[in-house]
Amino acid sequence: MKVRIDCEGCERKVKKALEGMKGIEPRLVCSGVNTVEVVPKQNKVTVTGYVEPYKVMRRVAYKTGKKVEPWPYVPYDLVAHPYAPGAYDKKAPPGYVRNVVADPNAAPLARASSLEQKYTSAFSDENPNACVVM
Repeated sequence: MKVRIDCEGCERKVKKALEGMKGIEPRLVCSGVNTVEVVPKQNKVTVTGYVEPYKVMRRVAYKTGKKVEPWPYVPYDLVAHPYAPGAYDKKAPPGYVRNVVADPNAAPLARASSLEQKYTSAFSDENPNACVVM
């Protein structure tokens, strides 16, 4: 999730808010939050465990008073046209673009057409029958 983290105190607040959170199945031994990883430079918080995402975000927002939203970025390798108007974001961390596949307005601009996919696979190094242009 994306949470604005200004200092080490903010980082501690987020970790403490998620400490001891119960999970989906309270009867399971490994249920709940297992680990919390905070990357302050990217304002990114990664939570692993058997918990529901909206409950985690709601708890962090309530306990810290900060705005919390789902992580909106994906690696730019996963988007066919990373510099399309809906995908490119100046605020994104290096190597990431907005997740436009889920956005119905920007998805047609960022997806590759079937013709583009044919051309890229024809000249790919992974294709043994590909042409070599020199």
